[in-house]
Amino acid sequence: MIDLTQYLPILLFLGVAIGLSALFVFLPMGVSRLTGTHQPDAQKNSEYECGFPAFEDSRSQFDVRFYLVAILFIIFDLEVAFLFPWAVSLMNLPTEAMQFAFWSMMPFLGVLTVGFIYEWKKGALEWE
Repeated sequence: MIDLTQYLPILLFLGVAIGLSALFVFLPMGVSRLTGTHQPDAQKNSEYECGFPAFEDSRSQFDVRFYLVAILFIIFDLEVAFLFPWAVSLMNLPTEAMQFAFWSMMPFLGVLTVGFIYEWKKGALEWE
């Protein structure tokens, strides 16, 4: 016979998490409707994230700069994310290993810097 009582804390945790998340989502919406602050207008419903109106036709042309900036952000964000664990673990190493780890990271940072300068010179970071 399998003892399922060991899963009770997990189920309790999931129940509390689902209840709190539902409360945090639906309570503000209900309060705004009850107090009368839910009054959407054209300004509130306008596009604010992407900067241009939604398309009517899926084959219409669009500005690729939005996607280029997003890709550049993701690339640099991921590269910088590698630096944090490296920097934290660097100080806990012995002296010889610390020097090896430091000089192993320098080509990585060099490539990152060369890529950044290349994008800067090409104008990929400028917005018209």
